[in-house]
Amino acid sequence: MALVLTCGLSFAGKSTVARRLADSLGAQLISLDRINEERGLDGGRGIPLEEWATTNRIAHERGRDLLADGRHVVVDDTGSPRFIRDEWRRTADAAGSVFVLVWVQITPQLQLQRVRANRDEQIRRDVTDAVLEEHAASFEAPVDENALIVAAEDTNDLERVSELVSAITALDAR
Repeated sequence: MALVLTCGLSFAGKSTVARRLADSLGAQLISLDRINEERGLDGGRGIPLEEWATTNRIAHERGRDLLADGRHVVVDDTGSPRFIRDEWRRTADAAGSVFVLVWVQITPQLQLQRVRANRDEQIRRDVTDAVLEEHAASFEAPVDENALIVAAEDTNDLERVSELVSAITALDAR
């Protein structure tokens, strides 16, 4: 069993990668954005920390239940700050599952391009400039955590996703 956590800035393509990984691994997808929506919250407008803590608790409960049922889990989240990733590591460890971190990296220029395109086309909910700036300033990159890295430009590349699946499967086989 594997617990896969995506990590990265807004508009990097984490949700795209998470959906593709979940489909390829036969895993259950847990999206913190979706949990916030279920709770009537809009992360793109900013959510108080105590509400994020509740969303995170709900996600962990769902993850623990799925892992206990022998399911692979893919968590779609920003994975920042570091303590968030460490909590998911502990959840995986407690279930006897392998923890895999997938860091989707995006340049500020591509992020801005994607934000502008989204505002024109309304593909997904908007994220305010203030929330984007706050997240970028507080993002704790997993530079020393053995993350599998995906460039934002490659999130729609099925070959790259296949490589990730192979790497996750190999880690799970250990």
